[in-house]
Amino acid sequence: MAVVEEAPDAASPPGGDAIEYRLRQQRILAEFGMVALRSRDIDAMLQRATELCAEGMGSRYAKFLSAPDSDQRMRVEAGVGWDAGVVGNASLGGDTASPAGFAFKTGEPVISNHLEGEERFRTPEMMADHSIRRAINVLVEADGKRYGVLEVDSEGEGTFDADDLAFMQGFANLIGVAIERQQAEARLNASIEHQELLVREASHRVKNSLALVSAMLTLQMQADDDPRVNRLLGDAQARITAIAQTHDQLWRGVRVGIVALDDLSCGLANALAEQSPQHEIVCHAEAIELSADTAIPLGLVLTELVTNAIKYAYPEGEGGPITIRIARKGGRIEMSVEDEGAGLPADFDLKAQSRRSLGTRMIVSLTRQLGGEIEMGARAGRPGTLALLSFPAP
Repeated sequence: MAVVEEAPDAASPPGGDAIEYRLRQQRILAEFGMVALRSRDIDAMLQRATELCAEGMGSRYAKFLSAPDSDQRMRVEAGVGWDAGVVGNASLGGDTASPAGFAFKTGEPVISNHLEGEERFRTPEMMADHSIRRAINVLVEADGKRYGVLEVDSEGEGTFDADDLAFMQGFANLIGVAIERQQAEARLNASIEHQELLVREASHRVKNSLALVSAMLTLQMQADDDPRVNRLLGDAQARITAIAQTHDQLWRGVRVGIVALDDLSCGLANALAEQSPQHEIVCHAEAIELSADTAIPLGLVLTELVTNAIKYAYPEGEGGPITIRIARKGGRIEMSVEDEGAGLPADFDLKAQSRRSLGTRMIVSLTRQLGGEIEMGARAGRPGTLALLSFPAP
């Protein structure tokens, strides 16, 4: 039940016509409803609430007071009409002897139309300094907790009544709902950030584990004199590097689970170039973002194609250029790897080769996983081989 002091000489609402006055309040309340719905800044929302409340009540003064602190002081968090330095610094008593403190402690709104003769509450010094004669306040609650008090003050004659109280309560309700939403969003964002941190940490650990496996393969190759074994171990190491490179991009990326294709492909090219310094491996890739599910098989296909060019395009012991190009074309992504070497045999058949070669079999299988097609053949009018992979852009 509201604590109301009835004025013996009730005056008409500001603006003359009472109906127009109430309609204006409804329009202002509707306007604030949109503000509360869209707001992502609680402080800015509270400031706008005080401005619109004052406008709706035909008053110069309004303020929002925070919940009492350990010293039972309620700080002026937002406000309009007050002297410079009041908002954000001034505070009022939060005990039941002050109107705002009473509203906060009891949950009951307070209307006082004659502060100069008020016997129920003391008049705060700040309000006396501004010649405030009447005040109305309501409690703001959020998530079942008392958040603060919204108050409109006036230095003029007149009467705040039950209809004004309903207007104020509408503001308080909207503020409470907006605060609940913003706090829920903050908790959700914190949870998402925590999950992103876990995903990044997992990708980082996978990358480090794969780097350890790669180092073990290097040691094994150094300890084994069999060229065939070393070649197989080298192929395995290149594939592990491709997966590790993807996980490295995953944990470093701005968006969790998303890989920048230019960083991935050119990173793989640099890693392969370090292992084969006699070759000039050049990478031209657009900044296309892909999910890990797409980036990992694509990185493996790229590794296999470049590895094939390194091993077979040029005479043993010699090197030459190998060029990678990746671009979006229409609704598809195209990746090409070309060299200027000896070229493929005239009777080369990709399907038949996939039955004899693990690397080619992986290329065919991973291309199918991407939902794409791959062609391998001679470069038109020039020596060398061109491999072209095309798949639907995600």
